[in-house]
Amino acid sequence: MNENRVVIVEDHVLLSQAIGVLVNSFERFKVLYLCKNGKELVTKLKTLENIPDIVLMDVNMPIMNGIETTQYLKEHYPKIKVIALSVEEDEEVIIKMLRAGAKGYLLKDVEKSILETALNEVINHGYYHTKDVSDILVNTLSENYKKSKNVLRERELEFLKLLCTELTYKEIAEKMFLSPKTIDGYRDALFSKLEVKNRIGLVVYAIKHKIFKV
Repeated sequence: MNENRVVIVEDHVLLSQAIGVLVNSFERFKVLYLCKNGKELVTKLKTLENIPDIVLMDVNMPIMNGIETTQYLKEHYPKIKVIALSVEEDEEVIIKMLRAGAKGYLLKDVEKSILETALNEVINHGYYHTKDVSDILVNTLSENYKKSKNVLRERELEFLKLLCTELTYKEIAEKMFLSPKTIDGYRDALFSKLEVKNRIGLVVYAIKHKIFKV
């Protein structure tokens, strides 16, 4: 059975090494090497033998952070799957990582079994989101999509696409030539239709169903 090659990008060396030991204990996975930042990873990837299947990516790093690095990989190495591994629980950070191309977002205090599940799910199905980060966001998206795909209006779809950018709600209103109150109405209507509770849920929905392509 072929092993899936994993690279860990983390600026804390001891933590990086500890994660490496965990990953190497999983069946079907092998750590290829460790990097301290995105720039070091980009340099390593110039050698064909150094191209992994999965990158476990810290978000906050010096020189080249996780968001910038994930975006670079999406553009230059689209077959590499990125899983964010971070202490950041901030909604905007999670959105930025998903938009940059991350296939999963784990918190660093995640249990060993969840990390192994995430690696397998990303390899087998292309994405994974933990219960802590997004259970309330994606728990019924597939069924909701089947029920709602024919009732999402054109302007709602436009709103969803803009929601996946860095624009604020006020800026989205200006771009769509609508009042902030109308935009709030679109947001609340989509919360109800898609059964999600915040902006992250809408972004995950849009990415998952290719309304917004990362």
